[in-house]
Amino acid sequence: MIEVKNLTKNYGDRKAIDTLSFKVSKGEVVGFLGPNGAGKSTTMKIITGYMAPTSGSVEVDGLDVFEDPVEVKRKIGYLPEIPPVYGDMRVIDFLKFCSRLKGVPGKTMNSAVASAIEKTSLQDVQKRMIQNLSKGYKQRVGLAQALIGDPEILILDEPTVGLDPTQVVEMRKLISSLRGNHTIILSTHILPEVQANCDRIIIINNGSIVASETLADLAQSQSGTCRIGVQVARDVEKAKSKVSLVEGVKHILINGMRLDIEMSHSSEGIEAVATQIVESGSGLLEFRIESSNLEEIFIKLTSEKETSMGGVQ
Repeated sequence: MIEVKNLTKNYGDRKAIDTLSFKVSKGEVVGFLGPNGAGKSTTMKIITGYMAPTSGSVEVDGLDVFEDPVEVKRKIGYLPEIPPVYGDMRVIDFLKFCSRLKGVPGKTMNSAVASAIEKTSLQDVQKRMIQNLSKGYKQRVGLAQALIGDPEILILDEPTVGLDPTQVVEMRKLISSLRGNHTIILSTHILPEVQANCDRIIIINNGSIVASETLADLAQSQSGTCRIGVQVARDVEKAKSKVSLVEGVKHILINGMRLDIEMSHSSEGIEAVATQIVESGSGLLEFRIESSNLEEIFIKLTSEKETSMGGVQ
């Protein structure tokens, strides 16, 4: 559905993105992650035809973004980080205006606007001035304009930035409700959004892709070590002594009657730890393998020293 090939964007001598290549299949919900200044917004602007790259290409449903820009834009609904709304217009009038800009036929305009309003739950504020709405509702209006015309693809750039916790939950539910009906790229650095909505993630750092996998595959590929939590009934020191004999165990911390064990990830090693605990006679009460979470993986992949890009978005 979307194919990005060797995409590069320079701002003078600063490289915002560097030979990015990735694909997004029809119906996928892909999280596009990265720290501030990693190049996420620049990539989104290029995919949507808002900005030209220095080199490389983008195809949407087989169409080149820069050779067939009008046709490509008909297939994409775009919500930038700052919603493109006019405060001095009423919600319904603004959405009708967007419909005309997108070339929605006059005979279907009212139904297209009504559909977008319903999907984004704007019924109660559709006749209010946009400037009088809360930030959460303004975000909804921005998403509604992206949904006008029922585009095949949605590009959502930081859709929950600046929202309060209740508004964030509401926006996540709204995005989740769009699954299956649209191909979605969700650009964000807020990790719970990705875990709640995405099938696959692409992590970008300093303008380059550092990971492109499903959440499960990423966790597995990055888990060179694992943590095991063990609760025993008695003689925790003896249990620690026995576990320390297992090859691959790197660190053991005693916390009351609990052992927190860090070790090389292998099924044989994990089994050996369980065996040693049982043989110690310490009374095994709990044995839990704690996998790396997305936050830990993200920090690991993006913690290298920042380059001289200077925070280009």
